[in-house]
Amino acid sequence: MRTAMLVLALAAIMGAGSAQARDSELNLDINEVMRDGEITSKLGKDVAFYFSGQPTPKVSRTLGDFVTNRKTNSFGRPDATACRWAMLAALIHLQERARQLGGNAVVNIVSYYKKSTSASSTDYVCHAGNFVAGVALKGTVAAIGR
Repeated sequence: MRTAMLVLALAAIMGAGSAQARDSELNLDINEVMRDGEITSKLGKDVAFYFSGQPTPKVSRTLGDFVTNRKTNSFGRPDATACRWAMLAALIHLQERARQLGGNAVVNIVSYYKKSTSASSTDYVCHAGNFVAGVALKGTVAAIGR
């Protein structure tokens, strides 16, 4: 009986290391998301998105900085697929905020995971785990071209 309990305890200890949560940081291509037909159809064209370092039309008025942190189920999905959907959810949230405030753009968008800024005109940061993938963005809602 003691031997069986010892074997079970050892098995539990050995299995604990492999049960730790995964949190892989991925730097993924913004253009891949922004050129995806399914994503662009969901976003429409009434709000434009400009990532840090991208040329921006003249901003006539800024309406505030906003942060979004969106997650999606990643269980059984490739990381890139789950991250693409988390990115879409984050962009939709920024878009909704722009619409609420009367803006038609979100400018200077940066990745903002755990309040750590990663500015890029080409890549966004996604954190993928065993069950959840997440994208956090920060951007300035603005009116352009008015």
